[in-house]
Amino acid sequence: MSTLRALAQAQAVAAGVAQPVATVRHLHLSDRPLVLVPLALAGEANAPLAALVGAAPDEARLLIVPQPRNRDQRFAFAAELAGIVLPYLDGFRGVSEAVPIDRGKDVRYRYADAPQLLVPNPAGITFLRLFGRSTRFRRPDGEHPVHPSVPLLGRWLTFFAERAEHPGSAALVALTEALTLHWATGQSAVEDLHLPALLGWLDPPPGRTGAEAAALAEDPARCPPAGPATDPDFDNHRLAPAIEAYTRAGDDQVARAAAYAELEGLLREQLTPTWELMWRGVGLLRALPPGARVAGRWDGDKDAFTAHAEHIDGGGGPQPRRDGAVAAAVRLHRLERALTSYAVQRAYDDPLVMAEHRLTGEAFVGDVTLADPKRVDDSGKRPMLRPRIQVVTTEPVLVPVGATLHSPARPGQKAKVVFRTPAADGKTEVVLELSGGMGRGLTAPPGTVPEVGERLCLTTLSDGFLPAGSFPAPEETPWTHGGPPATAPAPDAPAPSVDADPAEDWS
Repeated sequence: MSTLRALAQAQAVAAGVAQPVATVRHLHLSDRPLVLVPLALAGEANAPLAALVGAAPDEARLLIVPQPRNRDQRFAFAAELAGIVLPYLDGFRGVSEAVPIDRGKDVRYRYADAPQLLVPNPAGITFLRLFGRSTRFRRPDGEHPVHPSVPLLGRWLTFFAERAEHPGSAALVALTEALTLHWATGQSAVEDLHLPALLGWLDPPPGRTGAEAAALAEDPARCPPAGPATDPDFDNHRLAPAIEAYTRAGDDQVARAAAYAELEGLLREQLTPTWELMWRGVGLLRALPPGARVAGRWDGDKDAFTAHAEHIDGGGGPQPRRDGAVAAAVRLHRLERALTSYAVQRAYDDPLVMAEHRLTGEAFVGDVTLADPKRVDDSGKRPMLRPRIQVVTTEPVLVPVGATLHSPARPGQKAKVVFRTPAADGKTEVVLELSGGMGRGLTAPPGTVPEVGERLCLTTLSDGFLPAGSFPAPEETPWTHGGPPATAPAPDAPAPSVDADPAEDWS
């Protein structure tokens, strides 16, 4: 936990309400997100029990599995869910936009918008990931056929689950994570995973503190769990008898319909409070203005959505069960680059996030006291515009002479530390030489060089381009990492050891 978040949590306890740790919203919110509240049967491996789905508060549609242990009913549920999710996805494929590439010499096309799925908590993302894995390899023909939409749904759910791992992506969002990214409560991180308790801190009812509202929300009789887990008392005393009654009904259509209606009402009662909390949380996030770089990250989600849709349309296969060695390394490298870029962008967008880096010495804020915007360096083969400014700050300056700094106000500009001199009253004078972001001439355009009196934030964090790493092609990968063997085995080579597992996949 960072120092500022710990302070914000202490202030939340003292004030009785959650405290903001962000001044802007750091994720995109769609105009019509698809909210999905899943519920799974306890004691079964990701067995779907019910789901409440819809793209508006008044469009909730309840899907249930009367007997979650029944294989056919599970896939009937998947087909029913596909009947909602797939048309929602197709609704974003009608309009495309041109994106310039190669410095404006050419264009490519992508969908103008992308879908967004919202679930209550990270466990909801895990549910969708496992559900996608269990459905994307199913076939509409053969021994155990399913509806043709089921494997397609599985591939899309896997796509969203993979995007959820991408830092900064907003394609699939757990609402508890989105809320705690912007507010700090007076409870632990584990307690923040409980959506009713979290919203109790963020928006307590009149006359109650956040702690009191959270304590009331932890009562399952008042606020059922936000899924996919259920309350054990509910499982044992209400759910189990209702499922047993449905099973006992057998072929008796009247008894079966009555049992189904009872089970449907029971599950709707469990899911409706979470459904209402989801839209309440969305409203809190909408009240925050989006950060300046949120739209750029959403463009990445639109690119990924377009690429996956084209892959499916082109007859591409489902995602593999596991990545090969090179594919896994490439994916990890891509996620690491995205995480670095996401951390920098959040700091550039939000002074409260940048304050964390000021505490660690990665940034400082000061006032420009001197500026020479016309300075030209003629020591090289040709003269170059190299203005200098002096910044005076009361904060510790831990960067050495020669270090390169950046300012969120002018992200394309570099500032090299030339001198660092202690001054009176605990202040520090820092002389910086500027380069970049001022055109190609010997005269700086207005506004490109900080003026005297401007308050400036300078940091070692850079939002510049991060080059991708290079990885070998599959045919050049050693056989120990999934590539082809160096030499073919001899005809009289000994057989594998009997201890080896022939079903084990090392790729």
